[in-house]
Amino acid sequence: MSTMRAVQVVGYHQDLEMKEVPVPEVTGAFDVVVKIGGAGVCRTDLHILEGQWAEKSNVALPYTIGHENAGWVHAVGSEVTNVKEGDKVIVHPLITCGLCRACRSGDDVHCESNQFPGIDTNGGYAEYLRTSARSVVRIDDSLEPKDVAALADAGLTAYHAAAKAARRLTPRDRVVVIGAGGLGHIGIQVLKALTPAEIIVVDRNPDALKLALSIGADHGVVGDGNQVQEVLELTGGHGAEVVVDFVGEGGATAEGVAMLRRAGDYHVVGYGENINVPTIDIVSTEINFIGNLVGSYNDLQSLMVLAARGHVKLHTQTYALDDFQKAITDLDAGNVRGRAILVP
Repeated sequence: MSTMRAVQVVGYHQDLEMKEVPVPEVTGAFDVVVKIGGAGVCRTDLHILEGQWAEKSNVALPYTIGHENAGWVHAVGSEVTNVKEGDKVIVHPLITCGLCRACRSGDDVHCESNQFPGIDTNGGYAEYLRTSARSVVRIDDSLEPKDVAALADAGLTAYHAAAKAARRLTPRDRVVVIGAGGLGHIGIQVLKALTPAEIIVVDRNPDALKLALSIGADHGVVGDGNQVQEVLELTGGHGAEVVVDFVGEGGATAEGVAMLRRAGDYHVVGYGENINVPTIDIVSTEINFIGNLVGSYNDLQSLMVLAARGHVKLHTQTYALDDFQKAITDLDAGNVRGRAILVP
């Protein structure tokens, strides 16, 4: 049996460890084994190590982490017809059944019997990953796995939230994006591609705002304590019709709600803290709080079209798989511009 390197969670509140494990093999008719070309490093990976997902996932330790994966098809099950060995693919984060109500309606993220590699089963901080035919999207020849890997989850989550927000945004509207990091910088590009609304970006880091303005934001507001007032000034005192919050911790939500117009939508994408809003304020202003998980398979296909057209470009920093700890440390310290990618 051949083995491979894999980065594993061996315990919560402990560092990840590199292990030698068996290469996953095709066991089911619809299995697809992917040779990893790039695996994105996500803040959720930090939250996993903090134990935030332990009760939700009930995953048995040790297991391989990593849920943003792209590469080349290595092996396929007997019934797989949509991809063949050697095809360049991006991997939808979930393995889904295709038969339940959610899957039948294209909302496969809420599949009743799903697996989530990197969360509740082995993921892609490794040389190979086992997924399913339902989860792989062939990518354009012009795209490289390591350059698009983080679109599989960070990009997909940002696309899903931005596309939901875009459904109500008109040319007269304003949308505030909180956080222009790994997810935010993708969300800004998707909003630019899908909506004519004015885009206001709030971030503590002036460099992140420079990047935001260069990829389509109309205004950059430094999160220096005065951001609520600045956003209100930019919106004629009313606030924005939509706020998309890619931070969701460290006090971002209280500020975000204060930037929202009456009857506005508050999209929660980043997470980590509780939202504390008096119910009378929700009722009297008729504001909406909207949760956003990862996007669907159809969302991922749409996102890959935007990527192939050059409308969405991922800003990445690559690390060798052996340097996984440095990538994690850099992300935790806020030293990653865009997205960190592990390359085996």
